[in-house]
Amino acid sequence: MPAPAPVPPRGGRRGRGRLGRLDSTVSPYLYIAPFFLLFFVTGLFPLVYTGWVALHDWDQIMGQGEFVGMANYVDVLTGRGFWRALSNTISIFVLSSVPQILAALLIATLLDRNLRARTLWRMGVLLPYVVAPVAVALIFNNLFADRFGLINLLLETAGMEPVRWHSDRFASHVAIATMVNFRWTGYNALILLAAMQAIPRDLYEQASIDGANAWRQFWSVTVPMLRPTLIFVIITSTIGGLQIFDEPKMYDQFGRGGADQQWQTLTIYLYELGWTRADFGMASAVAVLLFLLIVAFGVVNFLLTRRIAHDEGGRR
Repeated sequence: MPAPAPVPPRGGRRGRGRLGRLDSTVSPYLYIAPFFLLFFVTGLFPLVYTGWVALHDWDQIMGQGEFVGMANYVDVLTGRGFWRALSNTISIFVLSSVPQILAALLIATLLDRNLRARTLWRMGVLLPYVVAPVAVALIFNNLFADRFGLINLLLETAGMEPVRWHSDRFASHVAIATMVNFRWTGYNALILLAAMQAIPRDLYEQASIDGANAWRQFWSVTVPMLRPTLIFVIITSTIGGLQIFDEPKMYDQFGRGGADQQWQTLTIYLYELGWTRADFGMASAVAVLLFLLIVAFGVVNFLLTRRIAHDEGGRR
């Protein structure tokens, strides 16, 4: 008759159970800890340190000077350069983000259909995003040249007056916004396309049975189901649009935002304060104000989008 198996002591079971509960409680925090450590080193600490520098008279060479409190913010807000750069930034942001999102939504809708060589078309819309910003700026700078640019040559061929793309303020904003839309429309289109492909096809079949045409299906099925992704795209476009630097910096050979700063953005103004005037205190104040501006725009976009979603949900 075989001997009975030994019974493990109760203390061992309790120890293993305690270790299992500790593992299920602590291990998730250990898994996500590297991200937060990296965010603290590369994100949170520079932000807090920038706020500290903005409160001092900080020189590029001499380093930290005396504590000046809010004097740097007062100098920035009472100067003409900040408000001019702010208006340029918002103008370029509106001219780029709004058409960009609408075009991305249209392209994603077309790519969601049964097209031949769909993979090739989807890869094609992403190619402008792969091109280096400097190369895009150089190409479009030649296209929008005032004297021998291709755009003005086409306008003259059509019997129209050439546009002063580098002298006129609004025209320069349109040209820079065109560069931004060229680079980022395909990227946002693929994000929206991924969300479209996750929409259950049964919803379209039910809408078709109810007599809804393609346009009605788009507004009643596609757009409501895309709302979380649209919020993400709008917020990321807002952040990128308000932080725009490469395109306006490379729009001319001097990189100062134009002879009269007609397309100087907040980031170029910040760069000028920090590296041309060697005033890190005022540059840090502009950086903090830009951060608050981005947060404000992001919150407003989120609240407006959520309000529209609630209103449409209540009507349905």
